[in-house]
Amino acid sequence: MIRPTNAELAILGVLWQRGPSTVREVHDALRATRSDAVGYTTVLKLLQIMAEKKLVQRDTRARTHVYAAAVSEATTRNQLLSDLVDRAFGGSSLALVLQALSTTRATPAELEQIRRLLDERTGDSR
Repeated sequence: MIRPTNAELAILGVLWQRGPSTVREVHDALRATRSDAVGYTTVLKLLQIMAEKKLVQRDTRARTHVYAAAVSEATTRNQLLSDLVDRAFGGSSLALVLQALSTTRATPAELEQIRRLLDERTGDSR
């Protein structure tokens, strides 16, 4: 698994949201959502590196190249989470969940969603 950097994840986020986009479109979307300035050439270079890593696909048929995410958001999240559980929590999903719930306050709606998921996993229907 290739772990995207934070900058690469930001670019993937734009591509997951917008779909296939030019460098200019990705650059503009990043500038609109980030407080720190990001240069056009930086975005271009990152997209070129990401194409080499096979994180994005580049369509070169037109003069302006169009980039698309080569990996789905769900697949990327699953891989990153699995890696985090293995490295930081010794493979324990329980430790991850306990840490997450003790660190961040979950809303009542989130807690209800967690209960439903646990009920589905255990076959309990209320």
